[in-house]
Amino acid sequence: MINVLPRNILRIAVLVSIQVFMLNNIQFSGFVNPYFYVLFILLLPFETPGWLLLSLGFTMGLAIDIFSNTPGLHASATVFMSFLRPTVLNYLAPRDGYVPGTFPRIYYYGLKWFFKYSLILILAHHFFLFYIEVFRFSDFFQTFTRVILSSAFTIFLVVISQYFIYRK
Repeated sequence: MINVLPRNILRIAVLVSIQVFMLNNIQFSGFVNPYFYVLFILLLPFETPGWLLLSLGFTMGLAIDIFSNTPGLHASATVFMSFLRPTVLNYLAPRDGYVPGTFPRIYYYGLKWFFKYSLILILAHHFFLFYIEVFRFSDFFQTFTRVILSSAFTIFLVVISQYFIYRK
C-alpha cells in the first residue's frame, strides 16, 4: 500500500494540471466541457475502502474547485461519483468476481466492461455537476445536452488514455 501512495499523488498532480491548464480552456459553444480528472476515481484499485474513496474524491474535486473558482461543485460531484463506484463495480462484476491485484482498466477487463463502467460513472458525475451548477429545471434540455456531449467527450478521452498511458 505504501508503494501505491507516491503513484497516486503523482496521478492527482498530473490530472489536476491537465484539467486546469488544458481542458478547462476547451469549450465548444458552451456545451462541451471535458472533465478528464474523473479518471483518477475510475482507476483506483478495487480494494480501496469506502472512506478513502470518498476522501480522495473530495480531495480531487476540491483541487479542481480551487483552480476553477467553482466552490464545492466539483468536490460534490466527485464525492457523488465516488459514492456510486462500489455499487457500479458490484453491478458489473464478473461471475467469479474481480481478480485480486487487478485494477479497473481495459487491460484487465476489456473495452466493453470498461466502457460500461466509465459510462455509468461519468454520466452520473456530469448529471450531478451540471444540474447543481445550473440549479434549476427551466433549462432542463439545454443542460441535458451539455451532460450528454460533455460525457461523450470525456469518455472518449478516458478510453483513449487507456490505450496510450495505462498499458499495464
